[in-house]
Amino acid sequence: MGTALLDCVVIILYLRLVNTGLLDDNHFELVHILIKMAVSLKSSGSFCSTQLQWLHSTRDRLLYGSSHSNAKECTCKKTKRPAPLCVKATSMKVELDFNDPSWKQKFQEDWDKRFNLPRITDIYDLKPRPTTFSLKKNRSPAGDENGTPMDKWNGYVNNDDRALLKVIKYSSPNSAGAECIDPDCSWVEQWVHRAGPRKEIYYEPEEVKAAIVTCGGLCPGLNDVIRQIVFTLETYGVKNIVGIPFGYRGFFEKGLKEMPLSRHLVENINLAGGSFLGVSRGGAKTSEIVDSIQARRIDMLFVLGGNGTHAGANAIHEECRKRKLKVSVVAVPKTIDNDILLMDKTFGFDTAVEEAQRAINSAYIEARSAYHGIGLVKLMGRSSGFIAMHASLSSGQVDVCLIPEVPFTLDGEYGVLRHLEHLLKTKGFCVICVAEAAGQELLQKSGATDASGNVILSDIGVHMQQKIKMHFKDIGVPADVKYIDPTYMVRACRANASDAILCTVLGQNAVHGAFAGFSGITSCICNTHYVYLPITEVITAPKRVNPNSRMWHRCLTSTGQPDFH
Repeated sequence: MGTALLDCVVIILYLRLVNTGLLDDNHFELVHILIKMAVSLKSSGSFCSTQLQWLHSTRDRLLYGSSHSNAKECTCKKTKRPAPLCVKATSMKVELDFNDPSWKQKFQEDWDKRFNLPRITDIYDLKPRPTTFSLKKNRSPAGDENGTPMDKWNGYVNNDDRALLKVIKYSSPNSAGAECIDPDCSWVEQWVHRAGPRKEIYYEPEEVKAAIVTCGGLCPGLNDVIRQIVFTLETYGVKNIVGIPFGYRGFFEKGLKEMPLSRHLVENINLAGGSFLGVSRGGAKTSEIVDSIQARRIDMLFVLGGNGTHAGANAIHEECRKRKLKVSVVAVPKTIDNDILLMDKTFGFDTAVEEAQRAINSAYIEARSAYHGIGLVKLMGRSSGFIAMHASLSSGQVDVCLIPEVPFTLDGEYGVLRHLEHLLKTKGFCVICVAEAAGQELLQKSGATDASGNVILSDIGVHMQQKIKMHFKDIGVPADVKYIDPTYMVRACRANASDAILCTVLGQNAVHGAFAGFSGITSCICNTHYVYLPITEVITAPKRVNPNSRMWHRCLTSTGQPDFH
């Protein structure tokens, strides 16, 4: 046993004897020296944080007769406030002992297990067949005239290909945006499955019936994804493609019939906003939906939607596995809020930001043109402030950006209203951007929910409009408040160029994933690469803006706003 480790063991045993009363106060000086030794050992990395906090607590009891330490025991399970050296991984489900030399291996094994993609071969003993997906027609399988192998030319992806989820090695948990696994912020590889066409498939295309359904609210890009799914299915040779009208409701509502889809029918639907298939919230029981899937003899189901829709897709996937149905359920992440875990972005977000910053610029013109003008814009963001943050950055005209991840107060010395007084006095006008979920703690909760089970939020925009008017009236300062809510204008427009490309690739990869035999997965972009993720890993919680992230810091630099609490 090493000297440092032996000293640690002696100190811990000795202090525990003191704590239990087996040694008396005559040993005080020795105990004090030993505690100092323990602290020095901690600084050399030979002591764990839990032991150090126990020693600090023991020291305080010896010196003062009670514990004066503010440090709470670090359990890494129920820590409410960040404690020094108590770090846990994002989405980490396995408990790790960082003193165990093999903790990295255990983390990796747990990660690989959780991110291993479900397949129909898990319940069926199926043999693959050569793919029917090819970009070159009428070519010999051996290669083209230049000697390029067909598999390379067609861009087939190996099943063992992986992409790194994160590429930044943070040197400290205090680094901006740091997401560390252990107290030392060690580099841990987090690999996810690369998306794309495979050389072998598990379906006979001519026998496949594929269905597409769009759920939740409207979002720019829905038609682009529908179009690309149909195009890619036909490239594989699928003839039977249908659309399920009005979300999950189309599976059980009488009078709603499935819509036959073809390349000719969807050729130009990307030129308009909305959903060619229609949308709705909520739906029947999972068992009823799967009953309908079984009765319709659907082999592939492509589900376009956000967190709630993904949860529904996963439930359908699990029920199909339970019944041992050969059905691939593949989701495509659709939410303008950009609030799905692990993904760089979801389709519709870029378009939403572009449209939102136009509303902000209009508010700026209104505010600047009025005497003591105040432009107030409320943007979507049910649980996160990504749209508000990015739109504020892109417009460059916002003085105050309020998001649900960062608490604020309206009244008082450090409140938003006092800062607005300062802005009117110094600039003569100001622009405020607020996310719809921001400041909900300041409002009376309705307690109502929509058809998807989402809590109906109180209107922070109207509340702020009224508060601002009342405040400046009370202090005798004229203020001209212009309130803009562009919510439905943002949702209904067609996808911009950036989103159109993202939709195209996500739709294509969804089909590739289904033919590869995957089910219960979502097609997405992570760390600039297109990948597949298990749905179970992205629905655990909504993604939110990290107030310690560089992007939020950039937003604060742009607006120049102070802390409002």
